[in-house]
Amino acid sequence: MRILLNRSALYFCIVFLVGFAFGTLRILILVPSVGEQTAELIELPFMIAVCFWAARYIVYASSTVINRPQALCVGGLALLYLLVFEFTLVLWLRDLSLLEYMQTKYSISGVAYAMSLILYGVFPYLIVRLRKT
Repeated sequence: MRILLNRSALYFCIVFLVGFAFGTLRILILVPSVGEQTAELIELPFMIAVCFWAARYIVYASSTVINRPQALCVGGLALLYLLVFEFTLVLWLRDLSLLEYMQTKYSISGVAYAMSLILYGVFPYLIVRLRKT
């Protein structure tokens, strides 16, 4: 169980820190030029790549092999951590209420973001499933 908690925390930390950096750059550089939704759509493929890389890293980083249910647990826990931080720290930094935040997600970029969260949660499982044994 400790391995799963450590890997999910590491997965979350990698993705959150890179996402925080990308989000800062997006808001400061891209949003004034292209608008919020377009900036989010530009950032999204890079974040999906980071999620994939981080998931691959946490699956292969240790000599301890995890199986499919454990990998799904790692992704699910990391997703839970991400959502908790998103709904607390990020909303506080952006000075938004939860309702205001949810209203910003009723767009094509919001749907793409939701799909990327699903990918984030299942990437560890997919990598373990496709792993050559």
